[in-house]
Amino acid sequence: MAEVLLYHHIQGLTDGVQAFADDLRQAGHTVHTPDLFDGRTFGSIEEGFGFARETGLDAIRERGAAAAEELGTELVYAGFSFGVMIAQRFAQTRPGARGALLMYSCIPVAEFGGVWPEGVPVQIHGKEGDEFFDEDLPAAHELVGSTSHAELFVYPGDQHLFADSSLDTYDPEASALLMERVKGFLAEIGP
Repeated sequence: MAEVLLYHHIQGLTDGVQAFADDLRQAGHTVHTPDLFDGRTFGSIEEGFGFARETGLDAIRERGAAAAEELGTELVYAGFSFGVMIAQRFAQTRPGARGALLMYSCIPVAEFGGVWPEGVPVQIHGKEGDEFFDEDLPAAHELVGSTSHAELFVYPGDQHLFADSSLDTYDPEASALLMERVKGFLAEIGP
């Protein structure tokens, strides 16, 4: 089974992020969920961004890097929205990456060296009417066009954090489909 390093979204390491990780664990995968916000969660995206700005994005990125350094290199890097920034960076730049799961966001490949690493599979998931994901769609299409190991899944609706069961934006149907696709992806990567 795969070993996954899963970075949470801007509202923190919520119960919904933990439930997502637990679902993957029940499927036999090892999932690490570092808490980049030191136990704090937020009721809105705006509150989370306020905390991130106050704390400093570089400091939060360093927490994410420290979590990765504690583990081996053969990881699947996964992120929800804000967490994609860290997960995608490591998937592109850290030797030994086994794959990437980018949920609700995608950063331009040029941001982290300009090319997607050969043989590193990636899935990108988002909603077609999500104002945040809409901004990232060009980067997602560029990534998919740059490698034969990439898949982009766009779901109907406009919720941003739709697979977090602890938030009002939760969409059970889309979340179940996302989970099915993620489990299939991880099963193909194997141990």
